[in-house]
Parts: sequence; structure tokens; C-alpha cells
Amino acid sequence: MNDHTRNFQYFFSSQDFSDGLRTTLSILIPGVALGMLGHLDRGLTVSLGALCISIIDSPGPVVHKRNGMLAGVALLPLVALLTGVVQPYLWLLGLEVVVLSFVFTLFLVYGNRAASVGTAGLLLLILMMDRHLSFLQLLQYAGLVTAGGIWYMTISLLTYQIRPYRPAQQALGECIRSIADFLRLKAEFYRTGTSLEEDYRRLMAQQVTVNEKQDAVRELLFKTRQMIKESTGNGRRLVLTFVDVIDLYEHITVTYYDYAAIRTQFGSSGVLDAVADMAELMAAELENIGFAIQANHGFRSRVNLTSGLEQLKARIDALEDPARPGHTLVLKKILVNLRNLNQRLQDIQAYFDTSAPTRSSSDLEFGRFVGHQSFGLEQLRDHLTLNSGIFRHAVRMTLACLIGFLVAKVVLPGHHSYWILMTITYMLKPAFSLTKQRNVQRVLGTLVGGVVGGVVLWVVQDKVALVVLLGLFMLVSFSFTRSNYIVAVTFMTPFVLILFSFLGLHYLQVVEERVIDTVTGCLLAFGAAYLLFPRWESDQLQDYMKQVLQANLRYLQTLSETLNGLPVAVVDYKLARKEVYVSSANLAAAFQRMMSEPRGKQHRPNEVHEFVVLNHILSSNVASITSAMLTGSRRPPQVPSLLKPVRQAQQSLYRSLRALNPQEPELPTPPDGTGLPTETAVDPQLVEQLDFIQKVSTDIRKVTEETLSSETAS
Repeated sequence: MNDHTRNFQYFFSSQDFSDGLRTTLSILIPGVALGMLGHLDRGLTVSLGALCISIIDSPGPVVHKRNGMLAGVALLPLVALLTGVVQPYLWLLGLEVVVLSFVFTLFLVYGNRAASVGTAGLLLLILMMDRHLSFLQLLQYAGLVTAGGIWYMTISLLTYQIRPYRPAQQALGECIRSIADFLRLKAEFYRTGTSLEEDYRRLMAQQVTVNEKQDAVRELLFKTRQMIKESTGNGRRLVLTFVDVIDLYEHITVTYYDYAAIRTQFGSSGVLDAVADMAELMAAELENIGFAIQANHGFRSRVNLTSGLEQLKARIDALEDPARPGHTLVLKKILVNLRNLNQRLQDIQAYFDTSAPTRSSSDLEFGRFVGHQSFGLEQLRDHLTLNSGIFRHAVRMTLACLIGFLVAKVVLPGHHSYWILMTITYMLKPAFSLTKQRNVQRVLGTLVGGVVGGVVLWVVQDKVALVVLLGLFMLVSFSFTRSNYIVAVTFMTPFVLILFSFLGLHYLQVVEERVIDTVTGCLLAFGAAYLLFPRWESDQLQDYMKQVLQANLRYLQTLSETLNGLPVAVVDYKLARKEVYVSSANLAAAFQRMMSEPRGKQHRPNEVHEFVVLNHILSSNVASITSAMLTGSRRPPQVPSLLKPVRQAQQSLYRSLRALNPQEPELPTPPDGTGLPTETAVDPQLVEQLDFIQKVSTDIRKVTEETLSSETAS
């Protein structure tokens, strides 16, 4: 099966396509049905209500989706009535735009779903700006919009009731496939012809994606009681499989070696390319498992990984040199890691065996692995300061919307000048890099989509055919909104043109107006992001660096306690592991955003990249020791002298943390290990690994000081 065929299969079994299909049908059906009955205007109003609520229906636990959509259904008629009352008075309408754009943007304080409720309210406000309605017409309009919202919410919740496990299966499948891509990038480290620096950059970028996918699965599984409390069945298997997947991901991340050294030592033998091929075979197997879960069908392995591992062992054995004992030890370690990875792949395949008894996971307190959003006024009050990025974004959005409103009403008045405001609300993001990216995609997509839509309307005259094309364009647009915005915009523009053609407007006029308004809105959004209270990523990098250091200090603490022979709960270790993954991914994402900003706003990118890589190496080595001891595959050595490099590593990280934040409290004095029995036999590999952890921690301190010293000098 070629890559294009597989990508099509991924798309049609994905959550994006499922959501896009539901959104398309929920919006299209009322408009088409009422249009056939001669009430097209009413049908479009009902469809508008469904469209607004669809914005809130993002992936997540069904309880959160329901509560968000209920809030949207309650908000829409209030916004509709208020806008209809003030619409005849331009200054009052402008005041409403200013106030509601500020208030609704502040909803971001309560999370992305709450922010989408505000976006739905702003969308309705913008689309009603040019509607002149009598009071009775306004009441009818508000009722129809509300009915559309209720219609969409009913369809969405009914879909979940019919197939309650599909969102979790799709999210888990996508998560597994993202880890497969991570494993492929890991395999590249064994290829002799690749750049290690570039390999690390791509690996850190993929780590961001993996973290996003894992968070999505955690939200769906650990916040849904039905999944956790089931003793048997699909929900329980999904939870346990995800636990196995996280352990597998840890196993991939902990496999660290001095890749430059092993390339120099074994590159000419060809065995490293064989290792990379083996890792890629396992990645392909993992990807197939993920696709089977995502598509909800069975899986049967078609490759014999065990045989491949035996062949790899034979190649490694052939390199043995009696004159150089231990020469191939590192290759044998790699082989052991690959065998362990193969075993974990087989564990995950237990998902497909419905007859097998489900394992117990009562020792894991799943609720501790997800954040819990509270909705108090004190949270909002804490953000009413320019030190808050959300407050800055709200002020920026308010001023941009005010300028856009004046331009739409005074400078470029037209039939659809509200497109300027709509573009601003969708393009202006809290991060400049995302605003910049979205603006470019919006303009290019609108231009290409305008050409496509114009050609379609010029060639196709049949109304039924146009309705079919309208549905197809909507389906593609809604399916790619979250994953590929330029594709979404490219297909959005033709369906907007077809829609307006049904209302009697000539498509050339609509194309011209849409392009002008879109470009104007994008320019205003870009200018606002650059000029109005910008907060560059370099200004926030220190916060992300502190979080990574704190997470790795906690990780080192679990290692110290394990070496001391103290009991470490599995759930505490896994929480520390999650904190490392999340903080590292957040820092890597911030670094990527910084690299998309103007060059003059980038702060020491090479040093920051080195900081990211060193912390990844540190956490990999800490995890490889601690996890082996906790699982029993390596016995705690009970040797006091081994604690010295760990303490020195902690001191180095703590000095880095104090350099970033002088108010950081003193590091607690760790146990000295004097009560431990003294042993003469010490694993030299463990000593070497602990010394390496100390060295990496020292390197982290040095690069932190370099970053801060350059900042002070500038």
C-alpha cells in the first residue's frame, strides 16, 4: 500500500473527518430542507445557529462539550437581541463591538472551549451588523438561531450516544501514529548520513505533536468516568492500552547513546543502518496498530520482528573482536532495547484480543494526570493586568476590531464588509507566530479558492449540482480546519461563493469584495499582533526553561530516592515523567514559535536549542535508570557513593533555576545515604551513566548562564 492510499485511509477514519461530516450535515440539512419549502432565508438563519455552536464542539470529554454548547445556546439569543436593538445606531453598534470583543476574548482565561463560546458570540455579532430587522423579525431571528444551535447540539450528543467510544479510539490511534513518527525520527540517529543537529530539531518538533496527542487522549479517557470505571469492555481496554502506549513512548525516549561516537566506531560496518531499518520496521508496525485502533478494525501482524532481531544479533556477533573485549557492548545494549520495544508492541496488541481478561490498573489514580479547570471570578481578576498575555491579547483584539469596524463602515463600506471584522477575529491569535502563519494561509487560500469558486460557478449551472458541490466543499473545509488551515480556507471560499450565488449575487462581485476584505482584515490583524502590546516568545522563554528545570529536578529526586532504597510509588514516578514530557514539549513549542518571529526578536536560538536538547538527554538517562529499578529489571545498588553524582547534578540544575529565578527557595538537603550498607561490587555501567547525568547537568548550567549573560549584555 503506497503512502497516498494510506493517507486517504487515515483521513477518512480520523476524528477530523468525522467532525467535519457531522458539522457539514448539521449545517446543510436545515438550509436545504427549508430552502426546498421556499424559506431559504429562515433555513440559512437556522444553519447560522448550527455553525456558531459547531465552533464550540471541539474534541474533548462529552460533559465538557455538552456544557460548552449549552453555554453557547444560552449566549446566542442574547447577542442576537442586543445586536438587533443597537444595529440602527452606529455608535452603539461600535460600542458593542468594542465591549464584546474584549469580554469574549477574556473567556480564554477559562480555557480553549470557553474561548470558543466567545468566538461563537462574536461571529453572530459580526454577521448581524448589516441586518435591519424590526422587533418582531428580531425575535424570530433570535429564535431561529437558537433553534439551529439546539439542532446542532442534539445531533452532536446523539452521535456520541450511538458511538461513545469512537472519539477515544480515533484520538488514541492518532496518538499511536504520532509516536510511530517519533520512533522513525529516532531511527535517523543511527543513519550515518544525517545531521545530528537537524535530527534533534525534528525530534523536538515531533515531541510537541506527541504531547498534544497524548493530552487529547488523557482528556477523553481520564475525564470520562464511563471509561475508567468499566471493569471490562472497550472503555477499559482503551485506558489500559493508553497506559501501555505511554510506557512504550518512555522506552523510546530513554534510549540515548553517544550517536556521534557510535557512528565513528561502527558506521563503516553497516550495522547501524540495519539498526535504523529495524527501528523503522517497528515504527511501521506501531503505525499499523494505531491505524487499526483509529479505524476500529482488527489487526494481525504481517512481519516477523523476532526473526529480524535475530538477524541483527548475528550481524552484531560477527563484529566481535577477541582482542577488544566489550567492543560491541553498546550495540548489544541497542539490541536489548529493540527487543524490549518489540515486547511492548506485543503488549499493545492485546487491545485487539477481546477475549483476554483486562488487567488491573487500580494503582494509577487517573484523575491526577489531567488538569481541572475552575471557573471563578478571581481567575479573571488575576488576569486584568498587562503582565497577563491573555489580557494583552484581549486589548489587542478590542483595538483591532474597533479599527476594523471603522474601516468596514467608513472606508470600505460594502454588502459584506463584515468580512473584515470576521477575518480579524479568526486571524488574530495570542502568539505572533501563529497570527503570521494564519494570515499568509488565509490570503493564499482565499485567492486560490476565489479562482476555484469562480470557475465552478462559470462552468456549472445546474442548481442540484451546485448544492452537491457546496456540500463537498463544506465537508473538506470543516474536515481540515484543525489540521491544515490553508486547505480549509481554499475550500471555504468556493462554498461561500456558491452560497451567495443562491442569494442572487454575481460571483465576480463577491470574489472581488471577499479578496479585498480578507486582505484588509489580515493586514489589520498582522499589524495589531506586531504593534499592539506584543509579547514575543523570547520574553517568555525563561518561564518555560524554569518549568523544564523544575520537572527534571523532580525527576532526579525520584532517582535519588530509588538509589537510597526509599519506596517510590509508581503513580508518583509517572506523574514526574508526565511533567517532564509536558514541560519539554512546551519549551520546544515556544522555541519553534520564536523561530517564526522576526529575526531581531529571536534571543540566542542556538543556546536555547542546546538547552532543549540537553534537557532531553538528561531526562532520557534519568528515566532509563529509574524505570529499570522500579520495574525490577535492575536491582537498586544500595551503594552510598552513587548518590554523589546525583546530588551534584541536582545542585547544577538548582543553580540554573536560581539564575533564572533568584526567589527560588533553597534546595532541600537530600538524604546522605549513610544508613545504606556498603558494597564493593558496583555496576560500572551505572557509575558511567550517573557520571554522564552529572556532566549533562553541568552543561545545562553553563548554557543557562550563557543565555542569561547574553541577555544582560544586550
